[in-house]
Amino acid sequence: MSYGRPPNIEAFSGSPPLFGSFPLDHEGECKDFMKEYVKCLKQHKNNNGECRHLSRAYLQCRMDKGLMDKNDMNNLGFADLKDNNNKKQNENDNKDQKESS
Repeated sequence: MSYGRPPNIEAFSGSPPLFGSFPLDHEGECKDFMKEYVKCLKQHKNNNGECRHLSRAYLQCRMDKGLMDKNDMNNLGFADLKDNNNKKQNENDNKDQKESS
């Protein structure tokens, strides 16, 4: 008599997915990025468009820490955000130069 499974089926051995595997962050290495993202979502009534920069930072942290495979941010849907970050960085650099003058 077999308990828990039919008697004629061999043991099943699973394998991880080929793409999209997302290991848990047991050590909390990217926890701060995740908290900032969730905080932003709450502030913007779950409008994730306002928090995409934080989502990008979180995924970058996961890639840097080896919690997910490295991938180009363009492939992850952040191609437009990269340009915005460069513009903001340039604006901040210009502002800093004016203040120091």
